[in-house]
Amino acid sequence: MRDERTLLQQALMGDDTAFAGLVVAFQGPVYNLCYRLLGTPMEAEEAAQETFLRVYRRLHTYDPAQKLSSWILAIAAHYCVDRLRRRRHVVGVPVEEVLPRQPQEEKMAGPEERLLHHERQREIQDLLSHLPEGYRTVIVLRYWYDASYEEMAEMLGTTVSAIKSRLHRAREVLAARLGESPARLAAGESGRDVARDGLQ
Repeated sequence: MRDERTLLQQALMGDDTAFAGLVVAFQGPVYNLCYRLLGTPMEAEEAAQETFLRVYRRLHTYDPAQKLSSWILAIAAHYCVDRLRRRRHVVGVPVEEVLPRQPQEEKMAGPEERLLHHERQREIQDLLSHLPEGYRTVIVLRYWYDASYEEMAEMLGTTVSAIKSRLHRAREVLAARLGESPARLAAGESGRDVARDGLQ
């Protein structure tokens, strides 16, 4: 299969098949980011489609010095945050079943383990749905995508110090709900395991 940079160059020259290859390469990460930020499969599907439309229209603006994945995820994150801001008046977000496309679920032994997995998914999504959109975005980028402070600052168009401050406040809110200390979340040990439980 052609690598992502080759697909990008060919897509820039008008090769729609190459662009379709980029969609295939990034549809999983984009969908998952949209789902974690928006909370429902239907909205995530719509947001992912809109993301790739925007990627297609903005291909000529891509800076090769930036990671392609970061650039695409930034477009998705900005779109999702805009949607969240437009629905601020809505209290809470309905949480649906996590899609069976999560790969770890296939490795689970039996129905009891799958049930516990789904329950944990609901708990995590409920935690995320109660965070303000700015906090939710940095938590998702940090814990699900291992984004560095520098990558998040670039993706969200802000400074590293602003990202650190936002992430610190987000951890405090999340830790209070999880019943553990912000330091444990920041350490990326039990906190990260809790946040990612079953999401790989």
